[in-house]
Amino acid sequence: MDQTTIRRLSDEATQVLLNKPGTASSNAGGWMMISTILIEAWDLYAIAFVLIFVREEYHPTAAQLGLATAAVQGGALIGALLGGIIADRLGRKKVFILTMVLFIVLALAQGFSQNIWDLIIMRLLIGIPLGSDISNGYAYIMESMSKGKREQMGSRWQFMFGLGEVFAIIIITIMYMAGMPHDILWRVALALGAVPAVILLIGRLKLPETPLSLLQRGQFVRAKEVSRQLFDDPLDMLPNQDVKLEKPKLNDFLKVIWADPIKRRATIFGWISNACQGAEFTAWGFYLPVILVLSGVGVSSSGSIVGSNIVTALIFCLATLSGFVAPLMLPRIGHRGLAMWGYGLAFLGLMIGGFALQYDWKILIVIGACILMWGHYWDASNGMTICSMVAPSRFKATASGFGYVFVKAASFFGAFVFPMVSEALGKSGATFAVSILSLIGFLAAKFILPEMYGYVETEEVPDGAPGR
Repeated sequence: MDQTTIRRLSDEATQVLLNKPGTASSNAGGWMMISTILIEAWDLYAIAFVLIFVREEYHPTAAQLGLATAAVQGGALIGALLGGIIADRLGRKKVFILTMVLFIVLALAQGFSQNIWDLIIMRLLIGIPLGSDISNGYAYIMESMSKGKREQMGSRWQFMFGLGEVFAIIIITIMYMAGMPHDILWRVALALGAVPAVILLIGRLKLPETPLSLLQRGQFVRAKEVSRQLFDDPLDMLPNQDVKLEKPKLNDFLKVIWADPIKRRATIFGWISNACQGAEFTAWGFYLPVILVLSGVGVSSSGSIVGSNIVTALIFCLATLSGFVAPLMLPRIGHRGLAMWGYGLAFLGLMIGGFALQYDWKILIVIGACILMWGHYWDASNGMTICSMVAPSRFKATASGFGYVFVKAASFFGAFVFPMVSEALGKSGATFAVSILSLIGFLAAKFILPEMYGYVETEEVPDGAPGR
C-alpha cells in the first residue's frame, strides 16, 4: 500500500477509537498514568519542608538554595521535550518503564549527597525522567480512554498533586516529631520518593501499548489486539499486517497545530496557562512552608514548627479537595470557565496574601493562602489536558512535552528567582509581583481559549500537506 492509503486507514481507525466508550482496562491505564503526579509532588514538595535543614547543614547562598529547589524543574524541562519526541517514535510503554527505573535510582542517590552542588546536580538529573514521564503519561491517557473520561482524568493531576503534597507534609512532620536528626531527616525525606515509584513500576509492567501509538507507527497487528482489549473493537478496517509509516517530523507538528485556528488558539492558551500556573505555584505556594515559618504562623514560643506544618497540611487538604472538584466542574462550566474562575481566585488570594504579609495579619495570610490554593488547583488542572487533547495522535506525546516545557521553565524561573525577589522587594512585594501571572492567565482564558469540553481531534488536510 502507498503512504496515502496507509495514512487514510490509520486516520479512519483513529477516529473510531477517539469516539469509542472505554473499558475497565482503559480506565485502569489512565489512573496508572496520572498516579505519576503523586511521585512528582512528593519529590517537589518534600524539599520545600526540608529546605531549612539543608540550609542548616550546607549553609548555601540564596542562589544555591534557589538552584537546589529549581534544579528538578530544569531537568523536567529537558525530559518533557525529549521524552515526548522519543515516545512518539518508540512508543509509550518503553518510555514509561525506563523513566520509572531512572527515577528510582536517582531518588535514592540524592539522599547520599555530600554537598550542596551534589544535591543540585542530582535534582537536575532526577527531573529528566519526571518530565519525560508526564509528557508520555498524558499522551497515554488521551489515547487509551474514552471521550469525556480522558479530559476528566487529565484534569485530575492537581488532585493527585495535592495528595502527594499532603503525604509529604504528614510523613515529614511525623519524622520531625519523632526526633530524627535533621541531617538524616532531609535525606530520608527525599529518598522516600523511590518507594511509590517502585510500586508504580510494578503496576505498569502489565499495561499495554496504546493502539493509537501503534497505529501511528504502522504496527497494525498489535494495534488490533490492543484495541480489542481496551475498546472491544478489533478495527476490522485495518489489514492483518504491519506496514511502514513515515516518521513524524517536529516541524510538521508545529505546522499542523498552526494550520487549524482551534488547535492554534487552544495550544497558545495551554502554553500561556502552563507558564502562569507553574510560576504562580513555585513562586509562592511552593515556598508556603517557609513563608509561614518566617511570618511566625504556627511557630511555638520554643521554636517548634509542628504547628506551622499542621497549618500547611490543612491548606493543602483544602487544595486537594479543590483538585478533586475541578474535573467534576468541567461538564458544568467547561475548560474556559474552570480556567477563569481558577485564575480569578488565585489573583484574589495573592492580593490578600500580599497585604497580609505587609501588615503582619497572620490570619489573613492563611485565608489568602487558602483562596490562592483553591484557585490554583483549578487554573492548573486543564492546561496539559488541552495541549495534548488537540494534537494528532502521531504528535500527542510531543504536544504534551511541549506543553510541559512551559510548566517547568516557569517553575524553574519561579523557584530560582523568588528567594532573590523576596530579598529585594520583601515577601509582600514579591507576592504582588506573582499576582500579575494570575491576571495574565485570567485574560488568556477569557480572550484566547475557545471552549474545548467534548472536543474530538480531527485533522482535515489535503494530500501533500504536513503529515500526509
